Parts: sequence; C-alpha cells; structure tokens
Amino acid sequence: MLKRKIYITLGLALTLAISAKAQVDKWQAGVVKQEFLYDKAPFPSCHSATIAETPTGLVASFFGGTKERNPDVEIYISRFVDGKWLAPVSVANGIQPDGKRLPTWNPVLYQVPGGDLLLFYKIGPKPSEWWGLMKTSKDGGVTWSDATKLPDGYIGPVKNKPVLLSNGNLFAPSSKEGNGWKIHFEVTKDNGKTWRTVGPLVENGIKAIQPSILQHGNGKLQILARTANRAIVESWSDDNGETWSALSKTSLPNNNSGTDAVTMKDGRHVLVYNHVLPPGDLAKGPRTPLNVSVSKDGKNWSAALILEDSPISQYSYPAVIQTSDGMLHFIYTWRREKIKHVVVDPSKLKLKKIKNGIWPKLNGYTAPVITETKNEEP
Repeated sequence: MLKRKIYITLGLALTLAISAKAQVDKWQAGVVKQEFLYDKAPFPSCHSATIAETPTGLVASFFGGTKERNPDVEIYISRFVDGKWLAPVSVANGIQPDGKRLPTWNPVLYQVPGGDLLLFYKIGPKPSEWWGLMKTSKDGGVTWSDATKLPDGYIGPVKNKPVLLSNGNLFAPSSKEGNGWKIHFEVTKDNGKTWRTVGPLVENGIKAIQPSILQHGNGKLQILARTANRAIVESWSDDNGETWSALSKTSLPNNNSGTDAVTMKDGRHVLVYNHVLPPGDLAKGPRTPLNVSVSKDGKNWSAALILEDSPISQYSYPAVIQTSDGMLHFIYTWRREKIKHVVVDPSKLKLKKIKNGIWPKLNGYTAPVITETKNEEP
C-alpha cells in the first residue's frame, strides 16, 4: 500500500509538472532555446545577471556567494564557447587592502564597438554605501585588467546596460538609494576614462531606481524604471538625454523588482519584467511570473511572452540584449539558485494588447496561484 501511495504521489507530481509546462508553452511562441548557465557551482546563491555579445561570443556575469550582502559574494563570468556555457569563473571580490572583506554587487557588461569588453560592478556593505569599479577585457572575457575605481560618487550603470548614443555619448543608467531613491545618468565619451552626471530626475513623489534606456530616434530617449510605487515609471528626453521630464507612472505594474528593456533593430521596444501587482496596498510583491512585452511607441504595450510562471518565486532581475543575428537573449535569476538564459526569435512573437495594465487572457492558459516564495532580497 505504501509503495502504491508513493507511485501515485510521484505520478501526480509528474502530471502536474507536465501540465504546468504545457500551460506556459502557450505563452512562449518564438522561444528558440532555454538553458541554465551551469548545473553546479561553488556557491549556493546567485543574482543580478548581465549579458553581452563580444566578437568571440556571448559573455555573462552575475554575483554569487552564500547570500546577497554576505562578504563572500563575488563577481563571476561565464563564456559561451562551442555551443555551451563554460563553468563560471570569479573575476572580482570585495577583499580590501586591510584584509576586510565586503560583498560585491550588480555587475553590468558592455561591449565597446570595435574595442574592449567593460565590466562594471560595485563593492560595499549595502547599496547606500557601495562604490563603483570597472575592469576591461581585450579577449572577450578570457582575461581581465586590474580593477579601476570610478571617481568618487560614481557607480557606473546600477543594473542595466549602458546605451551608446549617436553623438558618441555612452549613457549609463544609474540610481542612488541613500537619501531617498533617485535616478540619474553617468555619461562618458571615452569608455570610462572621464565621467559627468546628468540628473537626478524630478521624482514627482515617486521612489524609482534601476532605469533602462530606450531609443526612439532623432535624440528622443525614454527610460523605464523600477519603483516602490506599484508601477513601472517612465521619463522622456528630446535632447539625447541632457534634460528629462519628471517621472510618471505607466499602466504597467511593478512589484518593486528590477526590469530591463532594449530597442530592437526594427524600432520596436522590448521590456522584460514581473507583470504582477503587490498584494493589497503593499509596495513589494512576489517575483513571479516573468513577462515580456513589446511596444512600437513605448506607450502602448502588447503581451509577448511568459518566460516563467511557476508559483514558486523568484524569477527576477532580468537583462535583455539583441545580438547581431537578430535574436533576443534574456538572462535572469532562477529562484536564487541558478542563472537562466533564454533565446527568442522576435519575428515569431505572437502579441496580444495589454489593456488597462491587465495581462491578456489566452485560451487554454490559466495562471498558477502563488504558493511559495523565496526570500525576496532587494
């Protein structure tokens, strides 16, 4: 009888797993490949991934350790070689000259066109006290320079990739979390040798951080950002980012977790985020599901993908790029245990309009009910 119960339980679990996979597949038109960067690693927890295309292939980075904020957290690099991701290698830690060890945070990769691969990251006990550093690689992430500390008060891109503008300015979207949440930009024309600041943006009563930049042509830019105000917010610039409108809410929800966005070669804009409102009137919510939306104008959005919808949170802190072959590459935290990479063909996406901020229904798909959450760190 006991064996029979075990078999029934295992069979039910397998049936539910297959059913759940079949469910989310209905929202995955265009998905070409899904994979983890690694199966096993010398750290139990990871977060905040970034990805870049180099002349020699894809490179990803993230932080890993016993737990976010712990002093053993280091910056890791993984390279995509011969069709697979190589084992992650530590390239930076927080060991100070006096031997004290501090956590590292939020790596961001940027490939200079025809130049070096840049790695920005932070060291410090917490976001309100961290400082920025940069390393460079001339061989697609195989070897790295010594770290260079950014000027006092600069941290580089806080989470999402910099954007190279037509005037030669490299705009790093950034923010501070000390005396209130404030968005600003750190700008360089010489790939990080010298810097200047634009901002902070007018908050309009909104607590926002971690912006990403979209390009609309003719010097028109848009940012989308995370907030503690239950909505993704935006700001617009008509002069290549030198001045910006006050922050304002979009119709899209935010659970006080990171997002990312990119402008594709065809002019459309892609946003990856958790399309979920925090429960009740709370400012923070579960980090599942993980969604992708597409827009032609940055204002009206259509549902495109659900990358993850398991009721077991979290799927978070995504990054997205479009590679030279036109494919979209998403990378994100998978339950704080692994980093997942998803490749999408944007020409195969099936879009449904988002009305009043509500994710549209799809025949045959029922959203799971959240039953378990991982520790939702910042």
